[in-house]
Amino acid sequence: MATTNFTRLTDNQKTVWSRDTWNQARNNMFVNKFLGEGPNSMIQRITELTKRERGDNAIVTLITDMEGDGVAGDRRLKDNEEGIKAFDKTIRVDQLRNANKLEGRMAEQRSVVKFRENSRDQLAYWLADRCDQLAFLTLSGRAYSLTNQGATRVGSDLVNLTFAADVAAPTSARQLRWNGTDKTLVVNGATSAVTAVDTPTYNMLVQLRAYLRNSYIRSLKGTTAADSGEERYNLFISPLAYAKLKLDPEFLANVRFAANRGSGNALFTGDVIDMDGFRIYEYRHVFNTSGTATKWGAGNLIDGCQILVAGAQALAMADIGGPTWVEEGDDYENQHAIAIGKIFGFLKPSFFTQYGSAPNTTQDLSVVSVYVAQ
Repeated sequence: MATTNFTRLTDNQKTVWSRDTWNQARNNMFVNKFLGEGPNSMIQRITELTKRERGDNAIVTLITDMEGDGVAGDRRLKDNEEGIKAFDKTIRVDQLRNANKLEGRMAEQRSVVKFRENSRDQLAYWLADRCDQLAFLTLSGRAYSLTNQGATRVGSDLVNLTFAADVAAPTSARQLRWNGTDKTLVVNGATSAVTAVDTPTYNMLVQLRAYLRNSYIRSLKGTTAADSGEERYNLFISPLAYAKLKLDPEFLANVRFAANRGSGNALFTGDVIDMDGFRIYEYRHVFNTSGTATKWGAGNLIDGCQILVAGAQALAMADIGGPTWVEEGDDYENQHAIAIGKIFGFLKPSFFTQYGSAPNTTQDLSVVSVYVAQ
């Protein structure tokens, strides 16, 4: 079986392999469904660099609400115009790479799996999965030294990504704890206060919706006929926490009777549930403590989940060009290696707000964390 010498491939052939890998990665990315080019997307995708004094950076622009009350009647408006306040946020970018290496030509000869095709699939899935992990760690304000299940990464180089330094913990008015005893949301809640009864409920969703609206957190507006232009937020929850929510009697009753009857009901199909202005997504990379012995609550004994609720521009992603695809032969072309690299970056925008429970402070723009037991 002949091996391919990458140096003999044309530039067009290399580009095709690179693009094919990124297409597979994008298709595999969970966050891909939330990407959009404009400010009304949950994850605003920036594809071009902007020249600045300190080099080329990806820039996302945030515009504040107008604060003035205008002019009444025929009073003079000229010279009393209100300026639009815009702030540029810099998304630092870096490259993330990985590679596969074939043991040798005879190893591939004995295998029924083609090395290049298999490597492309494996690297595409790896790239998609790492983008998903980093996106949710950034939204949660969790260091890249942690896995999404709370354990410490071993031998990981993710902490050395340039944009890892920009990961910031949830701001005071954007971190809540569900108090299952008093049935209330605690603002600026702490994971150390989580108890076993603080599991998510329908009551929590109702209060959370009111909190978001009162805090002027911009929602996502539906654009399809099914959405009917309604405003909503995306809610992300871990599988274990979602299981507790689905066992809540009020939540169960609403899904059972308000949704389609029969085998198409979301309780049976596992489909995304729309409820009270939330589109609820169950996802394994939502930050939780299932992978670590250090839990939450008194004595660090309570398994917890950091539910994320996101509106427009909750996250910015710099997606700069396609990935690089490099093949090379070692040991006189006997050992074949394939490497992939992608330049990108994430940033959770923060913003000066005059609304909500902490007016005139800088808060996360459009994502709220809710600490619950799972």
